[in-house]
Amino acid sequence: MEKKITIIGLGAGDLNQLTIGMWKELKDAEHLFLRTKEHPVVGDLITEGISFTSFDEIYEQWDTFEKVYEEIVEELFKAAHEKGAIVYAVPGHPLVAERAVQLLLGQGMERGVEVTVKGGQSFLDPIFAALHIDPIEGFQLLDGTALKREEIQLTNHVLIAQVYDQFIASEVKLTLMEELPDDYEVFIVTAAGSHLEEIKKVKLYELDREVTLNNLTTLYVPPVKQSETLYHQFEALREIIATLRGPNGCPWDRKQTHESLKPYLIEEAYELIEAIDEQDDDHIIEELGDVLLQVMLHAQIGEDDGMFSISDVIRMLSEKMVRRHPHVFGSVKVEDAEEVVSNWNDIKKKEKGMKEESLIQAVPKQATSLMKAYQYQKAAAKAGFDWKDVQPMWEKVKEEIDEFQEEVKHAEDKTEAMSKEYGDILFALVNVARFYKIDPEVALAGTNQKFARRFQYIEKRVKDLNRPFSAFTLEELDQFWNEAKENGL
Repeated sequence: MEKKITIIGLGAGDLNQLTIGMWKELKDAEHLFLRTKEHPVVGDLITEGISFTSFDEIYEQWDTFEKVYEEIVEELFKAAHEKGAIVYAVPGHPLVAERAVQLLLGQGMERGVEVTVKGGQSFLDPIFAALHIDPIEGFQLLDGTALKREEIQLTNHVLIAQVYDQFIASEVKLTLMEELPDDYEVFIVTAAGSHLEEIKKVKLYELDREVTLNNLTTLYVPPVKQSETLYHQFEALREIIATLRGPNGCPWDRKQTHESLKPYLIEEAYELIEAIDEQDDDHIIEELGDVLLQVMLHAQIGEDDGMFSISDVIRMLSEKMVRRHPHVFGSVKVEDAEEVVSNWNDIKKKEKGMKEESLIQAVPKQATSLMKAYQYQKAAAKAGFDWKDVQPMWEKVKEEIDEFQEEVKHAEDKTEAMSKEYGDILFALVNVARFYKIDPEVALAGTNQKFARRFQYIEKRVKDLNRPFSAFTLEELDQFWNEAKENGL
């Protein structure tokens, strides 16, 4: 017995849109299955006395559409093995937005069933006609049941199919509202091209309210025309930076080089650290933007020079992240964060083809002295040159303080000698910080900010009393300091 599934499309509307060939297939089918009986043509099937089996009940049994499609496929293969040749009819065209059809085509051969797809008008042609849009301008067809914001191309005509019900409409609305203003106007198109055709314009936030939705519903999102609406997208930022560096751009931006921008990158990084310390989300957003600006400017300079672009930067970073996280993107197993770091360093060493060179050479030459001390000690610790507990570190701090005090008393060239000994104190204190997993650069930055806040409070108190600084004793100024401390500054 021949085992065959013939898949046909019911078209996008009523019987008038159905081809003669498809109508003949429906009438001649000995065993007819419908994905859903919620379609205008089904009434004509009933009138003609054509019997069929629909899968509407399956939609009620599962929480996800993927499970629904999988069960429909299982039922169809089972029917083909039991009955032989069967016909499966779906709304629109079988190869447009029909996941179950793709599953049937992919599994047919291994399941011993011949799967054939025949025609049927998709909903696209009548929708283009109903909305008066030309797809050559660029259009995108997306699945409402699996919509991802990163896939949406807002400068195109966007059609979102399979918006079956209010729940899906709500999910689609929330996804679009991450990319578009809440009051952006969209169109709900139902049964395009048939006598049931309806086009309703709504604001995005109203999409799932008081709107009739069914399996003939498609959402149309018109192309975005206002550039400001796209300012949150990466490509918009890239274009802005390219314009600033272009022939008619900003004179300051145009003359910048990698070298001239170095101080700004350091400055913006420290301002971001300050915002993080303040736990001010709005400030963090602003300062992250300033850091990103520096990255984009450097990338644009590379592109202008014909050396590299931001795409090269992103590609190299993506490859590195995947390569250095085999426990996430591969099969490597790790127990904890320490093992992750160990693997990272091993992979890094292999990538760079590191020879047996000094561990100190890996520390950036442009790092601050405090950062270098911290990194030098970390590098030495990797080689085993490190104390196992903190007590000897504290003893070393006391030893360096004693040596500094001796130099203060006896050194002939006190400035140079004291500077060396004072540096030893700082270096020893950095070792203590490292033991307690404290970044000394970050710790000192926090103390600097705290001092600035409290001293500014003192300045304000002095100004409020309308007296010069010289009119206050140290004890009085110290009292203001304590007030600032008590006020949480």
